[in-house]
Amino acid sequence: MTTRTRWFLVAIITVPLAASATISRHSGNKPKSVAGLHNGDILFQTLEGGQSDAIAQATGSPWTHVGVVFKEDGEWMVYEAVGPVKATPLPRWIAQGSKGHFVAKRYVSGPNGPLAEEQARRVRSAMERFMGLAYDWRFDWSDERIYCSELVWKAYAEGIGIELCSPRPLRDHSLDSELVRRTMVERYGNAPPLDEPMIAPGVLFDCPLLITILER
Repeated sequence: MTTRTRWFLVAIITVPLAASATISRHSGNKPKSVAGLHNGDILFQTLEGGQSDAIAQATGSPWTHVGVVFKEDGEWMVYEAVGPVKATPLPRWIAQGSKGHFVAKRYVSGPNGPLAEEQARRVRSAMERFMGLAYDWRFDWSDERIYCSELVWKAYAEGIGIELCSPRPLRDHSLDSELVRRTMVERYGNAPPLDEPMIAPGVLFDCPLLITILER
């Protein structure tokens, strides 16, 4: 994959890292509308930035970032790949999204139930294996570096043997809009890696194995 190629993939599914909140993990400033969350729930949001419109048009989805939530020492933490892979306090994670909006989805392992604690522990252990790993600007399907939706997909696949959806080649995305084509030409010339498998946040969001349990 060429340098120009990796920048094209960044424009399509990476998360803008500019937005940030100054809420500390132990500030006591807890989110008010997260009742019902369970360990292992998957959180989606849109991050504001210059690439947001291109991301939405290319993937057909407004969702540009995703992570998995776990409770640690009484605080909800979102495991996410933003370079490096880290655990972010939920209030800070919410604040970085557009208008603080997010959706929580859940893989239902039993009759309308969340992951069993052992399942959640295994998903978390799988994510911890990637902690500190650099962001995957190449979007290679490897474990040397990793991006947000790849982290979530691999955590479930490796942790509990569940493939939430199938990786899709770049060519399956909507690449014909003026904005997306202009972004491609400006950054990567005319040779995007159309057959590179990838998992976009929007693909995870539409996974039929997940149900929506919270929207704020």
